[in-house]
Amino acid sequence: MEENIHIAITRTVKPGFEEAFEQAIQDFFAKTTGLPGSLGAHLIRPVPGSEKNTYGILRSFKSKNDRDAFYQSGDFLEWEKSVQPMVEGDYSRDNLHGLEAFFADPTIVYHPPKWKMAIVTWLGVWPTVFIVSGLLSPYLKLPALASTAVVTFLVVVLLSWVVMPFLTKIMRPWLKPKKSLFTDTEE
Repeated sequence: MEENIHIAITRTVKPGFEEAFEQAIQDFFAKTTGLPGSLGAHLIRPVPGSEKNTYGILRSFKSKNDRDAFYQSGDFLEWEKSVQPMVEGDYSRDNLHGLEAFFADPTIVYHPPKWKMAIVTWLGVWPTVFIVSGLLSPYLKLPALASTAVVTFLVVVLLSWVVMPFLTKIMRPWLKPKKSLFTDTEE
């Protein structure tokens, strides 16, 4: 079973082109979100007061084939050409793998603080290690190094496909920022 693919893209926008870039990308999102295999796209604006005008873009796809088809599509190539006058240099594009992908929720544009990700990860790792090692230790008649290898392999498998997807789903309300009562900003 192929996992969903999450992509993090950054673009640096030339000063004075922020509004035009944001409109262009919102139009592009509207045009491409319904494409086969597309699971959504979100724009992350630069932090207010930051010196760099770097925008983040999160895109999610059902599969690697859908991702590859999207980045080779005429729609993407046309959009890329249209924003060239508004941006500095080329874009960077990274696939999110492992634990960071669990926290890349395509329905939000905010990444939880690292301390929250660390707590949720610990909540997954600690009981999983405890349970797996407790269940297997009596039956593993292997040297310590080999026993540790078996236990950690099973822990990683369980974390990747069972525990972390479940935890990030149920912890989503806590991971999302809360609206401040006094301002329009998120905390």
